[in-house]
Amino acid sequence: MFSFFKRFKKPADEPLDMPQDESVEAAEDEEISEAELERQALGADALPEQAPAEEAKPKPRAEPAPAAPEAAKPAAPIAPAAPAAPRSEESKEYWQGRTSSQWLRAPETDQASEEIVPPPTLDAAAKKSWLSRLRHGLSKTSNNLTGIFVSAKIDEDLYEELETALLMSDAGVDATEFLLESLREKVRAERLTDASQVKAALRELLIDLLRPLEKSLMLGRAQPLVMMIAGVNGVGKTTSIGKLAKHLQHFNQSVLLAAGDTFRAAAREQLTVWGERNNVTVIAQESGDAAAVIYDAVGAARARKIDVMMADTAGRLPTQLHLMEELRKVRRVIAKAMPDAPHEVLLVIDANTGQNALAQVKAFDDALGLTGLVVTKLDGTAKGGILAAIARQRPIPVYFIGVGEKVEDLQPFSAEEFSDALLG
Repeated sequence: MFSFFKRFKKPADEPLDMPQDESVEAAEDEEISEAELERQALGADALPEQAPAEEAKPKPRAEPAPAAPEAAKPAAPIAPAAPAAPRSEESKEYWQGRTSSQWLRAPETDQASEEIVPPPTLDAAAKKSWLSRLRHGLSKTSNNLTGIFVSAKIDEDLYEELETALLMSDAGVDATEFLLESLREKVRAERLTDASQVKAALRELLIDLLRPLEKSLMLGRAQPLVMMIAGVNGVGKTTSIGKLAKHLQHFNQSVLLAAGDTFRAAAREQLTVWGERNNVTVIAQESGDAAAVIYDAVGAARARKIDVMMADTAGRLPTQLHLMEELRKVRRVIAKAMPDAPHEVLLVIDANTGQNALAQVKAFDDALGLTGLVVTKLDGTAKGGILAAIARQRPIPVYFIGVGEKVEDLQPFSAEEFSDALLG
């Protein structure tokens, strides 16, 4: 490539009149030879006036000569494209060593260079503020667990107190037994003698247990990306949808909302308010079937080339089988509107409900096939161990956790951050 530029590059002191190319001279010789043959065929006296005309012809033929330096001009912009490979490598290195749940992962915008748009990350102040709110929200659960290790001896009494604290945090019998058995083995294998070491060992075990729940929400794999949001009444489902819409807009994702909760009073109005806050269109009807509203919303999203369409659904108790069947109907209708949809089926659960939240996860997963969870209201609860129970019983990815009412209070789930807040 570089030899190509050298060939067509004009020196600074070179005059503008470039010499004719050899191909031009060859063309002149060829045409003169033909003229000479014509003269010989017709006779020298037959074309008495042709000699001056033949001498004048090289002037128009010489006009293509300056085209040589102009040919290099279109190739000049190619030079800056050389660093394309390093940019792609940097984008890949950006993701190495990072947990996938730090934020939503952005779609690939340039398939040729395989470049990934770096996600917006929290700055140091925002990150510190989030961790502080998370620790404060889990403080009740944390106090029950961390108080055991203060000036404690490593004996059977310690394990009994720890078992009681885990059960009170709604970690569940299965997760509690798993953690205690693993902790006993770790203490024996590493010969831990200090309570602080046992606490650090429990933290590592908890991180390993929760790690399968840590997953990013992948964007850009469909247009629109259809998300069906489910949950019982009162868990903060509609509010979570509004917060998720704001997060998605950080990736320049266009969002459309469908008010499919046609049963709860003021549900449509509440979603409309969130749409106005985020400048997002809300498809709603004053009365009608929820499946019909969401069907129209999918069609509108496809026609408008929307990136993400989120459908709110009516709150359902898993014990109400006829109402759960209506949710299955909504899922089937979405599939008719778009064959591979819904791409995400999220369940919003309230952490304060403890083991009841685990029962909801199992029931909705059996009915709809859940792809992710949003855990809300972790602030002020003493039942933060419910995630450990979910990890053991039904390890469905936890996309987001919430510790407050503000938009920034809903953040991606990180097993390490959660464990630090729980045992910090």
